[in-house]
Amino acid sequence: MNTKRNILIAFLLNLIFSVFEFFGGIISGSSAILSDAVHDLGDALSIGVSFFLERKSKREADEKYTFGYTRYSILGSIITTLVLLIGSCLVVYGAVRRLIDPSEINYNEMILFAVIGVVVNLSAALITRKGESLNQRAVNLHMLEDVLGWLVVLAAAIIMRFTDITYLDPLTSIAISLFIIYHALLNLKSSFEILLGKCPRSINSQNVKSELQKLDGVNEIKLLQIWSLDENNVCAILKLTYDHANSRLKDEIRNILIGSGVTQPTIELLDENEDGSVYHFKTEQNELHHHHHHH
Repeated sequence: MNTKRNILIAFLLNLIFSVFEFFGGIISGSSAILSDAVHDLGDALSIGVSFFLERKSKREADEKYTFGYTRYSILGSIITTLVLLIGSCLVVYGAVRRLIDPSEINYNEMILFAVIGVVVNLSAALITRKGESLNQRAVNLHMLEDVLGWLVVLAAAIIMRFTDITYLDPLTSIAISLFIIYHALLNLKSSFEILLGKCPRSINSQNVKSELQKLDGVNEIKLLQIWSLDENNVCAILKLTYDHANSRLKDEIRNILIGSGVTQPTIELLDENEDGSVYHFKTEQNELHHHHHHH
């Protein structure tokens, strides 16, 4: 329960704060502060989404979602990432315009907002630090990133206050935005790989196949499909023909699959003359009739 409360507190802190920052960026005329506002808004959203969709994604499988609701968390991460990308692109656009046509910046306000930024995000980071779940660790990383972002803005503000290098502000802004965009794209890529059913990076399906092939009694591997529901749940379907029933064959197969990172293996053992392929529907139907007559 503690985890949930912490995540909720962090969410509200970030949300209220990013709104406050947008005003801060406008009042002080600093685009670096605006880009940090986008950063924080994105984090608030991702925390919110992860909070609400995590809850949904933990729901047990039912007859509508026989795989469970796991992928809702991926949907959440895609939505958040898209928001971040759009926001960051707008900020970059603004900053580039500022580089071409510099405008007035109130350094003192900027320094003040940056100090508040560091303090608020540091406290949010400390609140979420004691996280166990992967999700919470991710949230915490976001928080630390925010703290760094604000330290950068603070440093830029102080330097500009004393040197008057005004283009430092849009440059800082662009740097922060590019950092966000880079990570957002990586995130998007891995989310889409999961949705498109790509074999998880941590598993080499060729290796798994050759491991299985070495087992005593395995004849031919007809089908090996590996995909993941989310970062932690990996499913596999394996169909193979076997020569002689080695009594421990199924256990050995399961051990190999689980050892390679599959969490939910489905194994179908076919004896040699049986064809387990899903493609021969016609012949399979005939075979089924065949079997029925025999039994």
